[in-house]
Amino acid sequence: MTRHYIIPIFVPHFGCPHDCVFCNQRKITGLSTDVTVEDVKGIIDDHLETFKRDSFIEVAFYGGSFTAIQMEIQRELLRVPYEYKMEGKIHNIRLSTRPDAINEDILGLLKDFQVDTIELGVQSLDHEVLAMSERGHRDEDVYASSGLIREWGFKLGHQIMLGLPGDSQAKSLETAKKVLEMGPDMIRIYPTLVIRNTPLERQMKDGLYAPLSIEEAIETAAIILMAFTAHDIPVIRIGLQPTENIQMGRDVVAGPFHPSFRQLVEEQVFSLLLREYIARNKIETKGKSLTIKCANSRTSIIAGQHGKNKERLIEDYGLTKVRIIPFRGKDSRIILSMENDERVIDLGEETKLYINNNPL
Repeated sequence: MTRHYIIPIFVPHFGCPHDCVFCNQRKITGLSTDVTVEDVKGIIDDHLETFKRDSFIEVAFYGGSFTAIQMEIQRELLRVPYEYKMEGKIHNIRLSTRPDAINEDILGLLKDFQVDTIELGVQSLDHEVLAMSERGHRDEDVYASSGLIREWGFKLGHQIMLGLPGDSQAKSLETAKKVLEMGPDMIRIYPTLVIRNTPLERQMKDGLYAPLSIEEAIETAAIILMAFTAHDIPVIRIGLQPTENIQMGRDVVAGPFHPSFRQLVEEQVFSLLLREYIARNKIETKGKSLTIKCANSRTSIIAGQHGKNKERLIEDYGLTKVRIIPFRGKDSRIILSMENDERVIDLGEETKLYINNNPL
């Protein structure tokens, strides 16, 4: 199988015209804003030395609002990966930017330098949340820029945030519903963290903002993950990637941070799907032993961290024991066995059924 590698190049605040209340890009990336052509070349060369042959390699500009940078600087920075792409050393170029930093001239420039994917920091489509977060753009900008990106033939990514100032689960789910209707090619889901030295930290200390609990963030993210999965839209990240600085007690001062946040969300998804299946099929469980056979890659998700999913199943359903038996492959099916009752469940189909029964 071809490995997919990403070469990340961080351009924090290089073009960002606003300081959102939650943002301190220097803290998030650990880098300054002074990204040069030489930096870009060095980063790409260093990464290329570590990759296996016949890999799919993508250069990604992260961390700021790339298309808000002066056009000439955009050209200088993009020319580097463009040349590597022309030489066949890399295969794709992606960047992230603000919804209000997209227009025909910018898209023409990006097309000239063969950018493949544009990710928009949507964050929310609720007017109040956008205003309280000091995003500096409107929901209309998201619709307009997404449409232009599609018209110009780029792949479109959306990033949304949960638990921003003025947000609620209902508002987050409504944002996810509207994003689904736009049909991006991929999505990222980030729970809002309180980063040191941000306006949001000051608001929290003044009692004006309360971050989501880890349980609240997991619950909302699980519903959104299922909705996008049911519509075959890849969720390529859930939660900030832990780094030396992005750790609770360091630059993260509060909020639903966990180094394995995605796994916690996927555990919740499995729990919801299994419980829905048991209820819908009126399966008798009390006093019985349950065996779950699954692909090896799913065992930790089904068991839950520290076996919590197993413990809850035993406690909630009166089971005597839960065993998990792995098999090879990446099958989306699991096999439930209780005494002489064996059932094959397709988790993909169950996800679609769940969302049909519980729409956003």
